[in-house]
Amino acid sequence: MKYFVLFVLNDTSKCDELLDSWERAGVKGITILASTGLGRIRQKIALRDDFPIFPSLSDIMEHTETLSRTFFTIVEGDEMVETIHKNTETVVGNLNLPNTGILFALPVAKAYGLNKINSD
Repeated sequence: MKYFVLFVLNDTSKCDELLDSWERAGVKGITILASTGLGRIRQKIALRDDFPIFPSLSDIMEHTETLSRTFFTIVEGDEMVETIHKNTETVVGNLNLPNTGILFALPVAKAYGLNKINSD
């Protein structure tokens, strides 16, 4: 069975280490998006709507956005999902602790475009 695995990483300084960890696990392709969540929006530390159109350097320094990174991939089998989980916790720590991230896997009913062929 194939699984869609999604992980929201809170500490973006661990992005490269997490990518390396997933690649070592055997993940072939990973998509990464900048993201934010309700908690950060409510704390007003992400995706500011009051940022000036022509910001000065002091505006930029004062209004830095804090974004998470969302990783996702499709993998084969329960064992691969468990390996990704283990490798993720090795990098970020116990996912049950605050400020680590959220990981989940969903079964994939159908997927197209995963097995590319050469057009030679």
